[in-house]
Amino acid sequence: MRVLPSTMALLRGDEVEVCSKQDGFVGSYYAATVIRKHGDNSYAVQYKNLLTDDESRPLIEIVDAEEIRPVPPKVSATGFASCDVVDAFDNDGWWVGKISGRKGSTYYVFFDKYGVEISKM
Repeated sequence: MRVLPSTMALLRGDEVEVCSKQDGFVGSYYAATVIRKHGDNSYAVQYKNLLTDDESRPLIEIVDAEEIRPVPPKVSATGFASCDVVDAFDNDGWWVGKISGRKGSTYYVFFDKYGVEISKM
């Protein structure tokens, strides 16, 4: 798991991922942009894919620095083996799962925590 080092300061406009603490979403990460520093150990962020309850605009939240990680580098989705632990994009966020199979260029990812399998190309 990638975690933001406590010594790393974020600036307005930095692209990050924020870990959810909400029931049913714990451990998933969502793309966001830093809006500003908020206090000593938190930031205001605006999510890229999450909306306000009325779905009229992007969700803005104050989150602890420990819930933020840098955006990971782009990698090619090839060469994974069965049981490899991966982050897979599903339901607007990144979820930790295991490769459970492969058919052609499609990988199957199983999420132990939720007992769900998805397919990804």
